Amino acid sequence: MDGIIGTARGGSPGGSRLRGTEVLEVQRLADLLLESGGHPSDLVEETTDLLRGGGKFVGTEDEQREEQDHDDLTTSDIEHGQMLTPHRCGGVSRAPVHRSGGGMGHACPVTRLPSKRSPIGFAHRGARALAPDNTLDSFRLALRLGATGIESDAWITADGRAVLDHDGLVRGRLRRRPISEVARGDLPAHIPELADLLVEVDPAIEISLDVKDPAAAAEIVACARDAGLEHRLWLCHPDRDLVASWRELSPTVHLVESTRVARMHGSFEGHVARSAAMGIEVINLHHSEWTGGLIALVHRFDMLAFAWDLQHERLLDSLLDSGIDAVFSDHVDRMVDALGRL
Repeated sequence: MDGIIGTARGGSPGGSRLRGTEVLEVQRLADLLLESGGHPSDLVEETTDLLRGGGKFVGTEDEQREEQDHDDLTTSDIEHGQMLTPHRCGGVSRAPVHRSGGGMGHACPVTRLPSKRSPIGFAHRGARALAPDNTLDSFRLALRLGATGIESDAWITADGRAVLDHDGLVRGRLRRRPISEVARGDLPAHIPELADLLVEVDPAIEISLDVKDPAAAAEIVACARDAGLEHRLWLCHPDRDLVASWRELSPTVHLVESTRVARMHGSFEGHVARSAAMGIEVINLHHSEWTGGLIALVHRFDMLAFAWDLQHERLLDSLLDSGIDAVFSDHVDRMVDALGRL
């Protein structure tokens, strides 16, 4: 078996050479083969597929650049005893195939890990890649394209209205002013109220809001309650103590800690355990920080794992295959297509 791995590192006689991610994939296949009692010839066939460019990780240079900052799933990420389902090759799930040597093989690696729920596709600031962000037109377009969730940023105006804008600043005569100092009627026309969005959405649509001004939280919950969407509301903020305090506002809203691994206190597992004990329901990280193992760890605490800034199909497919529970993307069409391939 070590000889096969060494061949993968060195490349084929024709000059093909596997990148680091492919070597990890061959190693993962070897581990799975040993556990299942398969024959080494099965691994040779899988390795040959990779060397010939038929494997999952062999793509064009552009495709490789798209995923260069993504943490690929490795052997250590797959929990022993975890049920796996067929991985997608080119958007098609490949079933196991019988080999002439009596072993079992797959047309491509089996790496699909289960999500805790049907994954949500959040349109980041609406269909931001196709329309002005955080506008009703952008939100409407995202819904027409098939997004199952809408994401935005929430602020509170001087007269207590919850509105949606990214920066929270509006241009005045002499300087930019925070939305909290401006009455709703004096805001630019393109900035919508949260209530305006909620009347547009189907009751099955999820709403994720970055609560940029904590003073807006109570009004956000009140708007969702009035629209009958309180149970579809996901409140996001990096301060988990603040997020946990919002449970007092509603027993059914979802509490999301949006953070980075570098900001966590102590070990990843210890931080997640503490967040779970505080009533946080979701850990939301940049896509590049997730692995299948970290997603599985979060699931063990009965929490969900969300990933943001997923703009390319291969990254969307990879994290969805790793068991992620929700993705955020500017490219709603790509996101919806990826969800459709599950």
